[in-house]
Amino acid sequence: MSDPDPSAAREEIGTELERVVRRWQQLPLDHALSVSPQVRELVQHLADRVAEAERMPSGPVPDLGPAVLMDQLRVMVFDHAGAGLDPVPLAAQLTALRRAIG
Repeated sequence: MSDPDPSAAREEIGTELERVVRRWQQLPLDHALSVSPQVRELVQHLADRVAEAERMPSGPVPDLGPAVLMDQLRVMVFDHAGAGLDPVPLAAQLTALRRAIG
């Protein structure tokens, strides 16, 4: 069994992120509100990982509501890549998130 390919994972991240965002835009508000905690959990996890990688203090990502949540996710995915973190787990996390939000 071979190790996962980081370059393929980075491509998958881009694809999955766009799928998550596109699906999010189609959700009725009540459904978006019900799954927001799962998205926020991933955003916070990414923020914590980036802070750790950059040796910065970690803090809570502000809850700005479902209208801004995808922007926060995009920023954290960008920061995750900028911090040089392993893209393989993130690709899997985004796929799981997309499936979880329906």
